[in-house]
Amino acid sequence: MARTASPAAAEDPAGLGRARAAGIAAPALLVVLAFLVFPALWTLYLGTTNYRLTGHAARHPRSVGVDNYTTVVKDPAFHHSLWLTFEYVIGSAVLGQALLGFVIAWLLRDAGGRVKRVIEALVLLAWILPSSVVAFLWSALLDRDQGTFNALLHTQGTAWIVEHPMTVIIIFNIWRGTAFSMLLYSAALTGVPPTQLATARMFGANQWQQLRDVVFPHIRGHILTNLLLISLWTFNDFTPYQITGGADSRSQILPVYIYQTALFDGQMGLGAAIALLMLVINLVVALVYLRLLRDRRLERVA
Repeated sequence: MARTASPAAAEDPAGLGRARAAGIAAPALLVVLAFLVFPALWTLYLGTTNYRLTGHAARHPRSVGVDNYTTVVKDPAFHHSLWLTFEYVIGSAVLGQALLGFVIAWLLRDAGGRVKRVIEALVLLAWILPSSVVAFLWSALLDRDQGTFNALLHTQGTAWIVEHPMTVIIIFNIWRGTAFSMLLYSAALTGVPPTQLATARMFGANQWQQLRDVVFPHIRGHILTNLLLISLWTFNDFTPYQITGGADSRSQILPVYIYQTALFDGQMGLGAAIALLMLVINLVVALVYLRLLRDRRLERVA
């Protein structure tokens, strides 16, 4: 015997569908509220107080308005840390991971199956290992007295992390993060029509001309997407602290600076203000990339 819909469901099927959709989405919304919205609002609140980890201000914080933000903006240490962060992002993400990832993907596009799998596995291994493990390995590699790098170069007493901290963390981040760019570009290159490359070669185009006139126009959207993601990830990367310990101001990028201010110095209110300014910078960078992506889509439609 066929089942018939209830009168209420028959009268308002759209309302029933909305109720079911809301029930399905409710758990995800609760997670977003608990782990994104509430921490953001709490950080905004802390940024307007003198809250500290210890002392009277820890138990009875008072509102200070925008004093924390004005203090941060005028602080030379913040300017120095912000500059180091942009240097870290441009050096390791934009010029390092993006470029090296494309070079590997381009060279492997016609490689044999076994060679390609081995190289991809080695690159991916650096990406999937826990950050604490790879930070320890790099510390051992660059150790002053018994480091592998000094042994290979037959040098003694060179403390690479102490003497060249910014160079070390940039190279480390390139080594660790190139895998994502390689995978994205490998997928993007499969969408480049082989017939266009063959036609370009037939008319005498060299490798650079093929890239400029055929490959890059097809994968420009993928390049911008990759730059957006790796720039934001690198801008918020805390792994350098696991290598340098944050003791040297020459490599104190913004995430490390926030950690030192909020936890080591105990100035939670000031640290929250820096974190909010960092969030604003992230949004500006994201909007710039999204604008470029939108312009790219409009060009394709036109």
